[in-house]
Amino acid sequence: MEKGLSITTEFTSGLQILFNNIKKHKVLLPEREEPWTLGLLLFWIKDNILVDKDKCDLFMKGNTVRPGIIVAINDQDWELLGDLKYKIKNNDNITFISTLHG
Repeated sequence: MEKGLSITTEFTSGLQILFNNIKKHKVLLPEREEPWTLGLLLFWIKDNILVDKDKCDLFMKGNTVRPGIIVAINDQDWELLGDLKYKIKNNDNITFISTLHG
């Protein structure tokens, strides 16, 4: 059995284009001394799942998601759960939903 934190990430409403048109990703986050937070996960996603690094600004702005992206953790608004400080738990389902249309 591999050690780490097993989660699912989903990218919807057009965001999947940035992730090789794959909406759902089963992810095993490596073990670390400090707990995984949503803030750390965003950079892990950028470094490990995002296909075209030149388009990172369509997903992130600074250290958070860009305005117009809703984040849900187990179908709950991340802002109610501590947003970037939320400590990720095993089997969490983290969904990124774009509200940007052009």
